[in-house]
Amino acid sequence: MQWRLFIVLSSRSQAASRYYRRIPLMSILADAGHTILLETSGAHDISKVDPRVHRIMDLKTPGSGEVEKNLWSNINHLTLRDEVKFVMGSREDYEWSRDKVQRYDLPSRCHAVLFSPIFGRIDPREIVEWILADKLNVRFQLQMHKFIWSPTQRGV
Repeated sequence: MQWRLFIVLSSRSQAASRYYRRIPLMSILADAGHTILLETSGAHDISKVDPRVHRIMDLKTPGSGEVEKNLWSNINHLTLRDEVKFVMGSREDYEWSRDKVQRYDLPSRCHAVLFSPIFGRIDPREIVEWILADKLNVRFQLQMHKFIWSPTQRGV
């Protein structure tokens, strides 16, 4: 019996050099028939990632202080296998994210667009109400690990 694994790799907090060293590993695992998910910052070039990998790209909002790190050329490499995530802490972040979703027509470029609140900075209900009012074609998600474990616990 051959095992088929479901593997999640995260590069959000890694230096670019470590990110790019994992690219061959993803192809090797996909060749072996495994399902690979890559959670990555929008600052890393996704064009070099094997197209069999499901990419979940986090676009940084203004409130993150890292919006200038977004690599906008990544949008041209999105497929219907990929997801784009926006984590927001304010109405400004929401409006910025909404504008990017509409400007780049993200729902037609990828499998899902995800909106998520920064834990403790914004009431999740507000984001849901804005999504409904704008009739935005996105999914809402909570960072479940913040509810299951202590919000400050690392490595979960």
